[in-house]
Amino acid sequence: MDHFLYRNGQLFAEDVPVAEIAASVGTPVYIYSTATLLRHFGLFDQALAGMPHLVCFAMKSLSNVAVLRVLGQAGAGIDVVSVGEYLRAKAAGVPGERIVFSGVAKTREEMRIALEGGIRQFNVESEPEMEALSEVASALGVVAPIAVRVNPDVDAKTHAKIATGKSENKFGIPIAKARGVYARAAALPGIRVVGIDVHIGSQLTDLEPFRLAYRKVAALTEALRADGHQIERLDLGGGLGIPYERSNAAPPLPEDYGRMIAEEVGHLGCEIEIEPGRLIAGNAGLMVSEIIYVKEGEGRDFLILDSAMNDLVRPAMYDAHHDIVPVVEAAPGAEQRAYDVVGGICETGDTFARGRMMPPVKAADLVAFRSAGAYGAVMASEYNSRPLIPEVLVDGDKWAVIRRRPSYDEMIARDIIPDWL
Repeated sequence: MDHFLYRNGQLFAEDVPVAEIAASVGTPVYIYSTATLLRHFGLFDQALAGMPHLVCFAMKSLSNVAVLRVLGQAGAGIDVVSVGEYLRAKAAGVPGERIVFSGVAKTREEMRIALEGGIRQFNVESEPEMEALSEVASALGVVAPIAVRVNPDVDAKTHAKIATGKSENKFGIPIAKARGVYARAAALPGIRVVGIDVHIGSQLTDLEPFRLAYRKVAALTEALRADGHQIERLDLGGGLGIPYERSNAAPPLPEDYGRMIAEEVGHLGCEIEIEPGRLIAGNAGLMVSEIIYVKEGEGRDFLILDSAMNDLVRPAMYDAHHDIVPVVEAAPGAEQRAYDVVGGICETGDTFARGRMMPPVKAADLVAFRSAGAYGAVMASEYNSRPLIPEVLVDGDKWAVIRRRPSYDEMIARDIIPDWL
């Protein structure tokens, strides 16, 4: 469910007409719904209500500080994968004790900043990282809480580029080696083991891969406790998918996911951490674009938009589907026509959809890409010297720009010409 609905033939974001925002801010533009963000966070929080838990929003999906503040004020933790994300979470007012630091390539400087600023735990992905963290923490005279990320070798049955739990993926340590790694952690100064971390992939539409991974984690928990380790937390990752295509069967609901977690690991008495990103942010955002030209081609017609793959890269990178709808609702029964929906970047890959059936549209009409809140703005670039597009947050009948579009002069001024030129 989201809060982007038609009223009297006009698409609204909560109580604000989308066309009003587009007219004021320009297009393309990302628009986020506060009500949808909070609703989806609440569904996960309620799903784990029978267990001690913390829902940590995976901010790699949507990192705007205003959005992080909305979720932080609702009680969310934040899962970060870089010191830049850590500092954004802190700027949003999220305390260090609710920030989990994941990622395979943490530097010593990143470790230092997080230890000095406060951190709930590091999800450690390798023995060299663990040893580096021990050295940094010892030099600071502190102890770093860690969970070791284990790779359970479970096929998440998702897109190859977002699968993270198979043996050939770069993430975590093989679960078969975990007991030895935990023994090494216990011997290191500056390290305190608090739990186990696992994450098998993104956009999962079936609970069975989660279930298989969590069973392995449960068995490992009992083995590690028998070895004398105090396992207090289980970080079970994120990855629950969303229905990008409205016609497809809906993925499992958070309540089903929470029930499965209770079945597989609830008996262990651990605090449960999860790291949803896409399901909280995905349907909470639209990207709105203007049709620049309607072009008739040989055997196909094109809608050429003012947005492009630099603004929303998911279709080009993952062959991902986004529903594309007119901001002015089509008349009931309007005849539809197939279009290739494309941007203006000089690459054939700059294609949002091929043969997409659309109602009658024309140049200057606005269209909205649904389910664009996750991995949209965060993956945008200035390729072809196109400025980053603005982000807008809506709350009821209020709205505000939460990242403005830079001017061309500002974009160019970041380049520095050497004095010998």
